[in-house]
Amino acid sequence: MVAAQSVDADGDGGEHRCDVVIVGGGLAGLTLGCALGTAGVPTVCIDRDPPQIQAKDSYDIRTTAISFGSKRVLNGVGIWPLVDAAAQPILDIRVADKGAALFVHYDHRDIGDEPLGWIVENAVLRRAALRRAGTLPALTHLAPVTVAEVVAGANAMTVRLADGRRILSRLVVGADGRNSMVRHHADIPVLHWGYGQSAIVCTVGHDRPHRGLAIEHFLPTGPFAVLPMTGDRSSIVWSEQVDDVPVYLSMDDDAFSAELQRRAGNHLGALRVLGPRGAFPLSIQLATRAIGQRIALVGEAAHAIHPVAGQGLNMGLRDVAALAEILTDQHRLGLDLGDADQLAHFQRWRRFDNLLLSTVCDGLVRLFSNDVAPIRLVRNLGLGMVNRLPPAKRFFMRHAMGLVGDLPRLIRGDAL
Repeated sequence: MVAAQSVDADGDGGEHRCDVVIVGGGLAGLTLGCALGTAGVPTVCIDRDPPQIQAKDSYDIRTTAISFGSKRVLNGVGIWPLVDAAAQPILDIRVADKGAALFVHYDHRDIGDEPLGWIVENAVLRRAALRRAGTLPALTHLAPVTVAEVVAGANAMTVRLADGRRILSRLVVGADGRNSMVRHHADIPVLHWGYGQSAIVCTVGHDRPHRGLAIEHFLPTGPFAVLPMTGDRSSIVWSEQVDDVPVYLSMDDDAFSAELQRRAGNHLGALRVLGPRGAFPLSIQLATRAIGQRIALVGEAAHAIHPVAGQGLNMGLRDVAALAEILTDQHRLGLDLGDADQLAHFQRWRRFDNLLLSTVCDGLVRLFSNDVAPIRLVRNLGLGMVNRLPPAKRFFMRHAMGLVGDLPRLIRGDAL
């Protein structure tokens, strides 16, 4: 096994070796790189976008809800200490259906002293991951670099870069998003359908403190979430019909703020838009397999879901924790990191959780994104029933916190 630093970062050509190549340096891919680098596994993480561009606030204006389990993953790989001060704890969650009297209220004190999760700006997470990656001798981060081809061999994979360099590794990990080139190379089909919705996202300031309360209203056009951020700020994730999104994005700040106020209510006082706003199409996508010959998929290369439950990146980080544990153990034993049996173990480990959450989120969107009176009555009764069943509420809270099931070491709070 040859250290990842043998890769010629100047692009002079040649053939170089490492144990793992990660294609995609987004939040899931670079976190996996930091996990393997922390464990001393020679790893190369390749990304097409320049780090200095990714570090800008304008590169990604979204926020992410980090579950308790995901916080442990980020802490275990050295990223969380760099974002802790900018992370807003979620202390309560309120879920309601279009102003109905019945709702579900989740209080973190019902299951302990820890928050239910944290809201962190994606730009903060990216900068922290890039900073941590730069401190790990076993990890080489190549960016901006484009992958031209992935070639499978019996004992190794060859990743050919657009500048002519070639990297040989035991395993290639696809962390390259919904349109994954690695997944396409492995000829892995996907199940995919859209919702006819886009998520309008922005940050707002407000007059009253949020006190760590996250709110999700289910409206006929889709979920409308108000998520607490540090300071007197909140993140808006507003699902709207695709055809109507350009109208809202073209409004001036006063008119747009008035639309937000109408949906959010007055519990935070007057709302005002801070910074840019954007929109992202919403769909569900699930790879029929998460592995191929010396290939594994993590994050949105394997599954992409509606943000209704805030579980997208958390699912990806659970992939990262499971795969990092398997690869680290193989590395320490001097075994093949691309071993088919171990990759099959990774797929079995993650398959049920990813399929379950994808199905649940899809069901929630379909159940709540309509205004049919009988369905509205049933779902409101369901919300009220859950709110009056403490054992059910505690289970749902622990599941949302990522603390249910066969947990990898990182999620249990242990070192790799």
